[in-house]
Amino acid sequence: MAVAQLRQRRFTVEEYLALERAADFKSEYFNGIIYAMAGSSPEHSAITTNITGVIYGQLADKPCQTYSNDMKVRASPEGLFAYPDLSVVCGAPQFHDEKRDVLINPVVIVEVLSDSTEAYDRGKKFIQYRHLDSLQDYLLIAQDEACIEHYSRQSADTWLLTTARRLDATLYVASIDCTLALAGIYRNVTFDAQTGQQI
Repeated sequence: MAVAQLRQRRFTVEEYLALERAADFKSEYFNGIIYAMAGSSPEHSAITTNITGVIYGQLADKPCQTYSNDMKVRASPEGLFAYPDLSVVCGAPQFHDEKRDVLINPVVIVEVLSDSTEAYDRGKKFIQYRHLDSLQDYLLIAQDEACIEHYSRQSADTWLLTTARRLDATLYVASIDCTLALAGIYRNVTFDAQTGQQI
């Protein structure tokens, strides 16, 4: 989902949350700057729906809960407030304040990549997400080809990257004991003709 800088001056977290809670559209916050979020492509929307369904279906007997991209996540108290495409919490969810609209303990975060946000999702956003002690798995899902990059925490400062690139491939997310089949995640998604891949 694309983002664009909304306001020039720097805002406190409290100012951002007050504005965001009264707004008719979603914005993210990073180091004092507010960024408006644009709409998503049909492929982005389909992939987000599919990955949510795939994970939700495997959590029925587990003490874990999925949260859609309407739930904000606080990566650090003064740094990043974002809307991941999907978050998963195991155990009791913890929130930034009594409003219960900013999650602070996700175990899994999923971002569906787009041209306008890919560098940010891979770079500064992931650096901020790594401040979350609870976070064990970070998934980046391409929308123009069958490709999922899975970062799994090995230690406080070490992450292991596993990449799945074919529609017949699967990925295992240990923290929530879920197996993700790319065929299901990319169901009803048509790739650009240049990729040579079709579903």
